[in-house]
Amino acid sequence: MKAPNVIERAIRNPQSAAEGSARHNQRPGTLYVVSTPIGNLEDITLRALKVLRVVDTIAAENSARTRGLCEHYGIKSRLTSFHQHNQHVKIERLINRLKSGRDLAFVTDAGTPGISDPGGYLVNRVVEEGIKAVPVPGPCAVVAALSVSGLPTNRFVFVGFMSTKPGKRKRELEKLVSETRTMVFFEAPHRIKAMLADLFQILGDRQMVLHRELTKLFEEAERGPVSHILESLTPEKTRGEFTLVVAGNEAQRKARGLNKRALDRLEGLLREKTMSTKDIAKLVSNEEGLAYRKVYKECLARKGAFEGFETDGIGQET
Repeated sequence: MKAPNVIERAIRNPQSAAEGSARHNQRPGTLYVVSTPIGNLEDITLRALKVLRVVDTIAAENSARTRGLCEHYGIKSRLTSFHQHNQHVKIERLINRLKSGRDLAFVTDAGTPGISDPGGYLVNRVVEEGIKAVPVPGPCAVVAALSVSGLPTNRFVFVGFMSTKPGKRKRELEKLVSETRTMVFFEAPHRIKAMLADLFQILGDRQMVLHRELTKLFEEAERGPVSHILESLTPEKTRGEFTLVVAGNEAQRKARGLNKRALDRLEGLLREKTMSTKDIAKLVSNEEGLAYRKVYKECLARKGAFEGFETDGIGQET
């Protein structure tokens, strides 16, 4: 029977958690990539709190900020800084600690590590060494903003921060003109007006939602065309952290035909004969972000071909 790790022992017997976290195992420890609140401290998960309490060390992007979180919840675990400026110096020390059997948690200033935050370098090294990396999911500005945007969420693109250089930022936006999926951007307060102006110039007057200070005391969301959002940005509303959710190219999406993947999916489901034509069309249209009527018409055509007769694409569901 596989021996429980430190976290499992802590959950089963919290009183022995401190002793268990200090005990060395023959096998490597585990790296826990822990999501922390992006604003409201109450957004932390129960599992994240348990992990942070029992690991040997918490590697933090900003140890001062993480110390405040730990003090708020009475967490006594050892803290060490680990960020883009010292990661090449400290990486071997953390890897050796994991190899000696100690469990390690990694947290960034806020949100999910690795999502426009440090984390990739550490996780890549851990994976290369054959050490287990476990996500402890929780707050993420991308998903939080998208979930209340009112824009299509079945397919989306996370773009993150654009270039800080105006010319390069415009070139990056030009590559997104034909993007049909909903797009999520991050932006800093001192660049938000320039970013919106470039969005309007290059992508057009798309529908969007501008989230400011997500989950924080002065949280707000502004909805409407890019031009309206830009006009509404008074000086007091250009403070804080911004998450932008921008509609994809609707005209491009409607004009797009069925791709090979969608056609293959249609044919496979039709051959199985376990779903109605309407249900197949609904499933594939949702999966691929395609118009239902277009997919349904193709379904009828393919179904007719399978049954040995031609169809003009107009028919009734049986």
